[in-house]
Amino acid sequence: MSRPLAAVGTSDPSAVLRALEAALAGGPALLPVAEDAPALPEPAPADVPQRVALVVETSGSTGTGKRVALSSEALLAGAAAADTALGGPGGWVLALPTHYIAGLNVLTRSIAAGTTPVAVAPGHFEAAAFADAADRLETGPAAPRRYTSLVPVQLARVLDDERAVRALAGFDAVLVGGQATPAPLRERASAAGVRIVTTYGASETSGGCVYDGVPFGTVRTEVVDGELQLSGPMLAEGYLGDAERTAAAFVERDGRRWYRTGDAAAVTDGVVRVLGRLDDVVISGGEKVPLGLVERLVRELPGQDAAVVTRRASAEWGEVPVVVTAHPVELDVVRAHVGAALGRAARPHAVVVVDRVPMLASGKPDRRAVRALADPTA
Repeated sequence: MSRPLAAVGTSDPSAVLRALEAALAGGPALLPVAEDAPALPEPAPADVPQRVALVVETSGSTGTGKRVALSSEALLAGAAAADTALGGPGGWVLALPTHYIAGLNVLTRSIAAGTTPVAVAPGHFEAAAFADAADRLETGPAAPRRYTSLVPVQLARVLDDERAVRALAGFDAVLVGGQATPAPLRERASAAGVRIVTTYGASETSGGCVYDGVPFGTVRTEVVDGELQLSGPMLAEGYLGDAERTAAAFVERDGRRWYRTGDAAAVTDGVVRVLGRLDDVVISGGEKVPLGLVERLVRELPGQDAAVVTRRASAEWGEVPVVVTAHPVELDVVRAHVGAALGRAARPHAVVVVDRVPMLASGKPDRRAVRALADPTA
């Protein structure tokens, strides 16, 4: 059994909302497509298996493109568990692109709650536009709570605007994900009376399924050989048209199906701490240096909330960490802070100051572009 796959442009969030609602009800499966996004090498199929309701195309900040196939059951299970974790259904302000799973999550949770999301004006994210959207958000007796989902750079912009901060403080929860949220940014939000919930997840898990380090609902986590693996009803069917990649990422163990995240993590007393990508490690002078941990430490420094740590080839050391930032910072300060926590090999060898750190439409750093800035010979 199969059903048609309908591509819908994402410039009109209301059109995506209608198409997703139809897909969840058994109509054509939805493929949200950003008009300015590069097409994947292989065209999307005309039909998909009957269980597939949503296909999310993603190339990520590194790696090759893929199409993640999600069922209605997975999407709605994730939405229901998230509502329970947050305290109940509510109305949403949509501030994220709807060809990414985080934006699609806002639509799914609105559909499940019977509410109409209010979209921030399209284009470059502005705090004033967010405040305008928040003013238009209506809730009702069945879903009285107010929610939104942001990436860290959006949160930082909102916190710089007094009117937007007042609006954000009126939300019952502000989900922040897509990348690690720097501690100073979380502290700024808390001081402003904003309830931040940090999220972790992926397209393969129907979006965020770990809130503030704790898996919600029936989601289970395990660390196997240093890699975080997730299990639960929100898992994707796999990768459309790619059985080999599906078999590598989704594995059976102990009678359960698990998604291999590719992230290094530690779990202490049930709380997950993600340490970075397993493959995002440089060997510097014979020592392994996890760039994700270096980046977290750099982002603890004043003004470095959006700094990115990447790699550069070195004739002496093999590879070395390099900081790319839009805000100048003394290299000695960075080296001392990182070195005190991770040792000599982890100390960045340079700070590259740019007008603006390259970003993807999702709000995540464009790590391939960042790498080119740090190491033009790569």
